[in-house]
Amino acid sequence: MQHPNEELIALGIQQPWAELILRGIKTIEVRNVPVGMRTTIYLYSSKKLSAYPDADVAVARYGIDLANLPRGQIVGTIEILDCCKCEPSDVEAACVSWSLMENRYSWKLENPQRCDPPLPPRFLPYGMWFYPFKRRNKKTRERR
Repeated sequence: MQHPNEELIALGIQQPWAELILRGIKTIEVRNVPVGMRTTIYLYSSKKLSAYPDADVAVARYGIDLANLPRGQIVGTIEILDCCKCEPSDVEAACVSWSLMENRYSWKLENPQRCDPPLPPRFLPYGMWFYPFKRRNKKTRERR
C-alpha cells in the first residue's frame, strides 16, 4: 500500500495503546460505541498520552519507552475485523481491566502495519475519525 493514501480514514488512539496495537499485543480496541466498518484504517497516535492507570501497567509489562513514542502522527494501519459487546475474556487482548470494558464494545483488530517513518497528517483530527490526507468538510483544519 502506498502512503499517504487519501481514501483511508484514521482513528485517533492515545499512546501507549497505539504502540501496543502496532506490536500486535493489543488486538481489541475498547470504545463506547460500536463500529460498523470492516476495513483497513490509519492509526493516528494522539498528542495526549493515556491517563488510565492501566496504561502505566502496560508500559511496565511490555518495556515501552513512552517518552520516545511518536505522537500527533500517523503511525500505521490496522484492519477492523469485527465488533461486539465486551466480554471478560477480552481483557488480555484489550490490555485493560474489566472495569474499563464493562458495557462497552470490543473492536477486533488484525494485521498491524507500521509506517516507518510515521507520517504527519496533512489535515488535523476533528474527532475520533478523520481523513488525514483528504479534505472532507469545512471544519477540517489544514496543518501548516
